[in-house]
Amino acid sequence: MKSKQMTQVALRYRAIFLDIEREAIDMKSTPTVPVMAFVARLSEKGFSVNEELLHALNTVSAERLAEIVDCIKEVMGVELNWAPLVKGWNVPTGETIADHFITMFANLLDKDSGIKGTTLPCGHLIPEGTFPLERYNGCPFCGTPFQTANYVYEGQGSKKKELRLFTRDELQQVFNSLLASSSPLDATQRLTLEQLLMEYPIPSDIKIQMKENLMIVIRHLIRTGNEEAAQDLMKTPTDVLRYLWYEKTGYVQIIEPKTFVQNARRLYYHMWSPLDKGAEASAAMKKRLRLKYDRKSCQRVARWLNNLPMSAAQASENMNPKRGMWVRMIRALRLGEYSRKRGFENLAALLDVFYHDDYPTFQGKIDKSRTSNDADTMLALLKQRPGLFARCLFSTMLRFGKGKVTASFNEVSDLMPARLLLSLGNAAENYFDPHVERLARPLTGLTHLLGPNKLVALYSPDELETMKDAVLDIYRTSMSRRFANQPTTSKTIYIEPSLHNIPVSVGDRSTTIQDTSCALMGTRFPVEGDAVRLFMQWGKGLHAQHLDMDLSARIGMENGSEEECAYYNLTCHGAKHSGDIRSIPELVGTAEYIELSLHELEAAHARYVTFTCNAYSQGALSPNLVVGWMDSAYEMKLSEADGVAYDPSCVQHMVRISEGNLSKGLVFGVLDVRKREIIWLEMPFSGQNLHSLSTQSVEALLRRLNGKVSIGELLTLKAEAQGLAIVETADTADESYTYEWALNPADVTKLLNL
Repeated sequence: MKSKQMTQVALRYRAIFLDIEREAIDMKSTPTVPVMAFVARLSEKGFSVNEELLHALNTVSAERLAEIVDCIKEVMGVELNWAPLVKGWNVPTGETIADHFITMFANLLDKDSGIKGTTLPCGHLIPEGTFPLERYNGCPFCGTPFQTANYVYEGQGSKKKELRLFTRDELQQVFNSLLASSSPLDATQRLTLEQLLMEYPIPSDIKIQMKENLMIVIRHLIRTGNEEAAQDLMKTPTDVLRYLWYEKTGYVQIIEPKTFVQNARRLYYHMWSPLDKGAEASAAMKKRLRLKYDRKSCQRVARWLNNLPMSAAQASENMNPKRGMWVRMIRALRLGEYSRKRGFENLAALLDVFYHDDYPTFQGKIDKSRTSNDADTMLALLKQRPGLFARCLFSTMLRFGKGKVTASFNEVSDLMPARLLLSLGNAAENYFDPHVERLARPLTGLTHLLGPNKLVALYSPDELETMKDAVLDIYRTSMSRRFANQPTTSKTIYIEPSLHNIPVSVGDRSTTIQDTSCALMGTRFPVEGDAVRLFMQWGKGLHAQHLDMDLSARIGMENGSEEECAYYNLTCHGAKHSGDIRSIPELVGTAEYIELSLHELEAAHARYVTFTCNAYSQGALSPNLVVGWMDSAYEMKLSEADGVAYDPSCVQHMVRISEGNLSKGLVFGVLDVRKREIIWLEMPFSGQNLHSLSTQSVEALLRRLNGKVSIGELLTLKAEAQGLAIVETADTADESYTYEWALNPADVTKLLNL
């Protein structure tokens, strides 16, 4: 792997990778001139180094230091265009809707109509007395920029992000923890795993528990010519289908073709055109999903299915939930043809059973016992598959009562992954509340509010409360047993207070890339200064074109009213927008900002501010879009000459939209004005602007995050189960858990046996 990629991976864990041995570090060395210059450059970008890293830097060349600086500059977007539409946008331009209407009619009229004004490079005539053109970097009417900036501000940040040393050993530990994770990896972790697979061999002693992680490994093995090892990892037909679909779509989850097609049409539902853009998009998606395989691929899959360690009936049952997809795959892969060849007898038997429906299904037995109200049979079946039992525990309790169901579940609770138990503990509070709507988040970017289960109405509040308590008791008891069974020689433990504000990441799939951190959704960032500056940059590497992305903020007042700061309302109480850009310049992209003044928000009695970005014009959010916020105890500069307001040293959190994004809008944070803290969220939603966002959905997500078990709570449970004394300082503890430790979710899940 190139050193640049290694640096990128380490930076996500707040570290710098140096290909050295720790024994070579002289902790008494004096920093060289190149090292001091390197540290100064890091400081300008908002980073500092710990003592070990400072001395370790003396062991590498000046060229390597320059490579690291270049990598950090690229990650932080230092060399991109950060000029917005308006110069000095902290002072409103005074533009009105009337200016837009007057300009529109002026451009509809004949050019010889005699209207005085200025014709801009985009071809639009701006009549005199409308927009103050001296305040703009581009056309105020169509949002096309004409000027770019080749600089950013640096060094204004009041809080540095400390970097530590990563050697090959630390990267190996990250690699091993990602492989062995029992929780699904988010987009950042998946990218990290893919990069590390190019550098490290797969350890033989690590069991890959997550099927999604398994697909990443299998694809790597096949691409590197190790098909025999890939065969050993294929255990069921679903594994084969998941891999085929992952290669086809890039998604480790099996998303039905019709879902992709419907989503492609939905992204264009708002656009009027003589041609049906939605139909064009869905037709293009159908063409993209068309199945076509060469002989080598067909033979490989035929061999996988033929060698599966399952009977034909078991394999057919496994294929049944995705029967329609399998029928198409079988035809495209010519499996019928291969089944008639010598040596593929098992494949022939599988296809025969599958096509004749000559197999029972476990789900069919469950459904039959449920409809006949046969509790004993259903519970006996569910105990055979603890994971399925966990997923339908709540509804089964409502149907058959708490006592019998929880007693049966207790018998198998220790056999299932702890992440399922955590999910149950997190969800119980809202599920058994008849007045709370729950939030469902499909993979395609839509969010749905779900009403309470109808059976909830059959029970009194006291009975529902006992059901919730029963679930929490199962979760706590099982987790205590797991922690008690973990061997430890420790006597004391330190738990940093901030960990009580970070929920355990179970049940939330992050689809954005975090290049400078691995913060878990729900993490709270304290605001240091009196201003929060949102930023969005998009269009990097793309040719000049119409590509309209929008940055917006919704302000919720204590009296229930709302205000919006967006392209259609550039100023409101406590918020200012830098102007609506609808086209991007050549290759360097463009930017929008929103400045939030906490003093003004407090004076206006604002409670929450929700941060969003949207794809207005067409399709989903741009895959190279970067969004986040800046904060500093010191005043952050804003250029009057061209409006540049970006400073990497002030960036508190930033994310990058991944290639696999399917959503049109994204909520990426909520500012709690009274607490002066920002909650990092990731909630996709459908719609071309802020009007499409449901406030109820955001509130439902916040409720769910607030109800989640925090890392601090789980560590406290660990301390109680293992008899560890909780101490006040890290220096006096045998085990120390800090915010920096929590930046590595893979290590969190590994240590807590998740």
